[in-house]
Amino acid sequence: MKVLIHKDQPSLPHPNYETAASVPAKEIESLLSTDIRVGLTSSEAERRLKKYGYNAIPEKKKHLILKILSYFWGPIPWMIELALLLSFLVGDMVDFWIILLLLLINAVVEFWQEWKAENVIGYLKKQMAVKSRVLRDGRWKVIDARLLVPGDVIKLRPGDIVPADSRIVEGELEVDESVLTGESLPVPKQEGAIVYSGSTVRRGDAIAVVIGTGTSTYFGKSVQLVNETEVQSELQKAVIRMGNYLMFLALLVIGIMIIVETLIRGKDVLSVLKFSLVLAVASIPAALPAVLSITMVVGALELARRNAIVTKLVSIEELASVDVLCTDKTGTITLNRIEVGDVYPIGGFSKEEVLIYASLASREEDKDPIDDAILSRVKKPKVTVLYYRPFSPELKRTEAEVIWKGKKIRVTKGAPQVILAISRNKEDVEEDMRNVVDEFAEKGFRSIAVAVDFGEGYKLIGVIGLYDPPRPDAAQAVASIKKMGVTVKMITGDHSSVARFIGKLVGIGEKVLSAAKLRKMHRHDMVKAVNEFDIFSEVLPDDKYRIVGLLQETGHLVAMTGDGINDVPALKKSNCGIAVAGATGAAIQAASIVLLEPGISVISDAFRTARRIFRRMESYVIYRLTETIRILLFLATSILLFDFYPINSTMVILLALLNDLPILTIAFDNVSESQRPLRWQPKRLVMLATILGVIGLISSALLLYIAFEVLHLPMEAIQTLIFLKLVVAGHFTLLISRSRGYVWERPYPDRRLLAAVLITDMIGSILAAMGVFVQPIGWLLVAFVWIYAALWVLINDLVKVKVLRSFGMDR
Repeated sequence: MKVLIHKDQPSLPHPNYETAASVPAKEIESLLSTDIRVGLTSSEAERRLKKYGYNAIPEKKKHLILKILSYFWGPIPWMIELALLLSFLVGDMVDFWIILLLLLINAVVEFWQEWKAENVIGYLKKQMAVKSRVLRDGRWKVIDARLLVPGDVIKLRPGDIVPADSRIVEGELEVDESVLTGESLPVPKQEGAIVYSGSTVRRGDAIAVVIGTGTSTYFGKSVQLVNETEVQSELQKAVIRMGNYLMFLALLVIGIMIIVETLIRGKDVLSVLKFSLVLAVASIPAALPAVLSITMVVGALELARRNAIVTKLVSIEELASVDVLCTDKTGTITLNRIEVGDVYPIGGFSKEEVLIYASLASREEDKDPIDDAILSRVKKPKVTVLYYRPFSPELKRTEAEVIWKGKKIRVTKGAPQVILAISRNKEDVEEDMRNVVDEFAEKGFRSIAVAVDFGEGYKLIGVIGLYDPPRPDAAQAVASIKKMGVTVKMITGDHSSVARFIGKLVGIGEKVLSAAKLRKMHRHDMVKAVNEFDIFSEVLPDDKYRIVGLLQETGHLVAMTGDGINDVPALKKSNCGIAVAGATGAAIQAASIVLLEPGISVISDAFRTARRIFRRMESYVIYRLTETIRILLFLATSILLFDFYPINSTMVILLALLNDLPILTIAFDNVSESQRPLRWQPKRLVMLATILGVIGLISSALLLYIAFEVLHLPMEAIQTLIFLKLVVAGHFTLLISRSRGYVWERPYPDRRLLAAVLITDMIGSILAAMGVFVQPIGWLLVAFVWIYAALWVLINDLVKVKVLRSFGMDR
């Protein structure tokens, strides 16, 4: 369905919808006060439009000011804003402006990414705007579908998208409802039947009366599930937990330090408070949101180059964590196109002959899906057509009279039971035909029979099995995704036999459960079933929603692919909704990632890209946690045990700047691709960072001892020495944290990251050697610090690998 979104005027419920859907077709006119020969008057249509609203799904949109303010609200922005306030209170304006810049960068990055995604979605919606032929004031006219109202008389032709739920009052149709139900084959609709908004007319012509628009349509009811759904990002949860840990640790250390320094040692309260506030500023990971956002934006651009548009930044991180991929069938796994699956000849004819005769009863210009399937398999002979009758839901077959090779023959194809009924060899072939139809049905094929009349009456000569084939890349994509540790489940509106056949072909599996059986299960059995079965068939929109929810309840992170209205609730409910190429506007609106390329193979690339991005974010988090813990523990130990400030306030600010400025380049770093889903594990990350932080404390304390007892340096020179060590060792920590293996193993750091690290380390070395803002120590001691820090890299790296292996995080 091509859905038009309008935010100004939500539609009201239609009180006559249920009645209009069930009363005899001849009573529709009086019930809805309309005339199928004249239609509504323009004034009456305008009145109803004001009463019921636009034929559109209302979209919830934030006011621009509220949207902008939202980027400055939440636990992480609060931490940065606290740092900003503390910097202002202690008068460190340089740090104040740097932190303010980081806060603004984070907001701008998020706003820009969302704005870009909204523009893409807006463009796609414009391309899919629906028009409708409507009878108004006794004249047929073409109008925007959003202006339709209950009681409007519309005309439907092949290729039309049904613009609103309507009752057929004249004519017959075959309608593709795959975007609603997942069923790939056309559904016959006769006079009195309801055609649903979003379905596509394949055959026939009809006049219909609109009975439901907007949220009162079949699809509109499904949207209520979407509006109730909110899924919190795992990244948000993890960052908040880790941020809380850092803040708690910082406040604990600072609180103890203030008590000891002021109450026990009697030092000046103002000076201690100033240093404590500066230390708090340095402890709050002000660059964390900016680094994570920029890392995800770089990843979003990488995905865009692979024809995947990211509409929500956090979806990249969620995709890396997904361990179950729920995919619809039609249009995603399959081509949503009918093809010949098999041919069963009867009475001595060959498969090719059956197809040739079937082609004589087909016509290319009709653009009929079944005709197209047959004509794509065999070259139609050159014949003189004397008579041709196209398919109709009433006749249920096509028929042609042609002159071929100098002889007049009649050919017909259609529903097996209809063709059998007119065949003179009925008694001879009935059992054979029914067996093959049953066999084709088990494979998921739809059967049509072919009969030829050479002048003695029709004779059934064969049965053709039709199906919606898998995309050429589907099996490979499924295998690739499974290899990455992601379970693939197919959820479809098709029958079990069709679903099983396709599932087996593409490697998803053969264990099929119908939604009807699932609904009858107890809760406990439902949970067990959604984990056990590979395929769910004959599902309705709320079934897809339920299946995704049950999987999430058992601890799975779920991605859902889809393209139709029937997929919308599940797309929204899932951790990462993926709208495939050609998706409806509703599916695009609900999804987190929109694919511009057909098929699901791009999802395999998206998984790999997302996991690389996740690794980069995880590396930064380990680095940031380790550095904060290391500095806090070392400063607290030095001050509380030795009554010595190893660095001063200026050095704390310089350290924060030199550590955070090059870190943005981690968004481009080379990282290994995990062969399993990645999850945020805050407790383990904190434990790893704490262990590395304690090692950093030991290395810094040992250097402090060497400076005092071996080198006999003055206090200010020792502070410079420690400052330089914290700078150099900090960036060495980054090189350690970026890899799950040993630091000397592949993948090597990206040249931009390596250059940024070396440049900032050189800046720190120049400051220390030349005495800029600090006491000079000369190049000899600078070289000593570099060698000392490099030796500790090996120790840190060995510990890191051992800890990661013990946690099972080394892959």
